Amino acid sequence: MTAGDSAPVLPPMPAERRAIRRRKEWRNLGSGILYLAPALAIFAMFLFYPAIKTGWLSMFRTNVRGIPTQFIGLTNYISNLTSEGFQSSLWATLLFTVMVVPATMVVALVLALLANEKIRGIGLFRTVYAMPLAISSAAAAVVWRLIFHPSQGILNTALGAAGLPTFGWLTDPRIALISVALTTIWMHIGFTFIVLLGGLQALPTELYESAAIDGAGRRQQLRHVTLPLLSPVLFFVSVVLVINSLQSFGQIDILTGGGPAGATNLIVYEIYQNAFVQNQIGYASSQTIILFLVVMALTAVQYRVGSKKVHYQ
Repeated sequence: MTAGDSAPVLPPMPAERRAIRRRKEWRNLGSGILYLAPALAIFAMFLFYPAIKTGWLSMFRTNVRGIPTQFIGLTNYISNLTSEGFQSSLWATLLFTVMVVPATMVVALVLALLANEKIRGIGLFRTVYAMPLAISSAAAAVVWRLIFHPSQGILNTALGAAGLPTFGWLTDPRIALISVALTTIWMHIGFTFIVLLGGLQALPTELYESAAIDGAGRRQQLRHVTLPLLSPVLFFVSVVLVINSLQSFGQIDILTGGGPAGATNLIVYEIYQNAFVQNQIGYASSQTIILFLVVMALTAVQYRVGSKKVHYQ
């Protein structure tokens, strides 16, 4: 080796390599936090802080301004769980969810299968089927309230013209919840239809061609090809619909106001009444936490049961 030659560069020691790797990881973590900071700030302001504040308030007795006055621990939770009104509201919400979710999925799936056909003018039908998505819950509830009107609504008018008995769609405790469920089904069809149609259009056509060569008819293709391949989309839609149904409020407030005789007093409307009408913020906060736990439990059950029947490609 001559004097002009440079000394050989030795590879860093294992300890040095680990230190370099740690510095890179910290730099990457800092960069990630920097990029996520705006979203984290929004989540902290509108999600994390309200959730923590709700849990904190649920353990206090509050005044009319919502300011805690006395720590009472789990008393609010015990009062709710032993209250006949809250139990009735919870069961009505679960019954409402059972009526809304399966019916919405079936109707939306039928519409999506029809709209997936390659025929002339199908784009118009796709637009019509998806239109409920563009209408707010308040506007939809006002329209359906006119449809359900006992004397001037289109339903009773048609029934009367046909010589059939009319109904108090929103005033009869026996059918009021069904009427609200029909409104909610119509409101949810647009979103469900679009998601299912997108899932259908993403399915490989080769499988249908192979099934047709093997002699499978339309019904067999639906059962053995479409539904198994569409199961991830159906699973996603079912979870979203359950959560949305448990949190229904706008159509309840406009159509029935929780009546008649508490038949449509769903849990979110019950929370609203306690928090903003009776000014029992602590009591309503405990109901909110119970609703959150119910949603989490039902979602966990859906994932545990439904994930076993989902076939991913």
